[in-house]
Amino acid sequence: MRNLIAILCSLPIFLASCVDAPEYPVEPVITFEGVNKDRVFQDGIGIIDSIEIQFSFTDGDGDLSDLNGDSINMFLTNSQLGIPQAFAIPTITKEGTGNGISGDIFITVANTTGICCIFDRVACASDPRFPVDTFSYAIQIQDRAGNRSNKIQTSVIEIICLRP
Repeated sequence: MRNLIAILCSLPIFLASCVDAPEYPVEPVITFEGVNKDRVFQDGIGIIDSIEIQFSFTDGDGDLSDLNGDSINMFLTNSQLGIPQAFAIPTITKEGTGNGISGDIFITVANTTGICCIFDRVACASDPRFPVDTFSYAIQIQDRAGNRSNKIQTSVIEIICLRP
């Protein structure tokens, strides 16, 4: 009876060790997961505000982040301006025996980084006729081998243009 219990107890451990690690493509793949809020105050009206963007990633060869965490490998493009802002993904350590990695990245973007209402080509406008503007971000990442991920788009975010 004791041998049967020992076999039954070791069976889940044995089965878990036989599961193959997932296989991901060598190019990073990202999926938009969400933003923490859908409204933010524009820069320049004296209110510090921010949004947090979440997306998931996979990378088959595990070379997504720089070993020092200081390479430019994440690009956010504001839909209003079309100019990418470059950032560094912090170092991601490999775990386990496989090379593939996956996880979630959270980005906090402050309104001091140029989140502004734009009307008649005037940035950070504060006109009572236009109390709200909208924008979104396109996001792409790159691994150390230079492989770029797919591009994802955040949901639309409102910008409050006037001081409350």
